[in-house]
Amino acid sequence: MSEAPYALQEHFRDLEQQKDAATLGMWIFLVTEVMFFGGVMLSYSTARYLHPAAFAAASHYSDPLIGAINTAVLICSSLTMALAVHASQLGERKPLVGYLAATIVLGCVFLAVKAYEWSHKFHEHVVPGYDFSFPGPEARSAALYFTHYFAMTGLHALHMVIGVAVLGVLLVRAWKGRYTPAYHTPVELSGLYWHFVDIVWIFLYPLLYLIDIHR
Repeated sequence: MSEAPYALQEHFRDLEQQKDAATLGMWIFLVTEVMFFGGVMLSYSTARYLHPAAFAAASHYSDPLIGAINTAVLICSSLTMALAVHASQLGERKPLVGYLAATIVLGCVFLAVKAYEWSHKFHEHVVPGYDFSFPGPEARSAALYFTHYFAMTGLHALHMVIGVAVLGVLLVRAWKGRYTPAYHTPVELSGLYWHFVDIVWIFLYPLLYLIDIHR
């Protein structure tokens, strides 16, 4: 297997050793991310258990259809990301560029839909703060729901923004032909990150949109 000299860092013996180290580092990073999001979701679940009526009422401000659209968008982006990884493994430059571009577009669509949803929350005055307004005696507990909502979706959106930026860099380098069957580790590891962010949303969607949909 031929190696790309520009891709091999001097402190590694070869590209295989470099890939093993990078992959291990990415998995360690993802484990810390699982613990981070797991802690946030545990906080949300505990608060929902303690204030079920308020959380049920507050969750009706989240549109399940919009959440479903974004879920479909992210599932499609996982497919295009997987195809990008496959193209990089085969050294197919044009398909790699196309699939990366498609993934970036889908990521931006997700963020645009989320921004639209957030804007409605501001218009409805349910963003925790001085302008917060919620009818009924459960206002304080409902504010706890919206605090978790914006924290969880905001952190997820931040990870999406980072992912789109990383894919943008990969797109430029792929266009220049930097990735070959011998060297495509950055594409693979970025794919792992992207799939992780998508999986996080798969958990957030039912937690925030579906649990109390019929209450």
